[in-house]
Amino acid sequence: MLQKVLSAFTEKSYAVLRIVAGLMWSFHGMSKIFKIYIAPEHIPAPGTQIWFGGLIELICGLMIAIGLFASPAAFLASGTMAVAYIQFHWNFQFDSKFLPGVNGGEPALLYAFLFLFMACKGAGPWSIDARRRKGTESPA
Repeated sequence: MLQKVLSAFTEKSYAVLRIVAGLMWSFHGMSKIFKIYIAPEHIPAPGTQIWFGGLIELICGLMIAIGLFASPAAFLASGTMAVAYIQFHWNFQFDSKFLPGVNGGEPALLYAFLFLFMACKGAGPWSIDARRRKGTESPA
């Protein structure tokens, strides 16, 4: 019964999820690129892999949030987070560090699968992509 009531809000709640997740992810990039709210020892040097990761976080996060080319942006974001998880958290260790709760990779792994879902679903409502589609539809 509850699902029947809540199902009317599925698309709008998805839009809120997309916006919030995109903004949260872009804040990670902002901290790396603009050197704000980050410990000095964690500031990446320009041109390094982590710096480019921050640039992807910033740009793709904003694109996901506003819903502009959301599927390709989310696909790139998903891959970026998969690389981050494998390379920096899991690191092919098959001891206790195999588990995301132990290796600190839960956020990276969750973002990877969340963005993969968004890449498959598309921007949904409240997005620039939806407005662009609406403008190109021919009248019936």
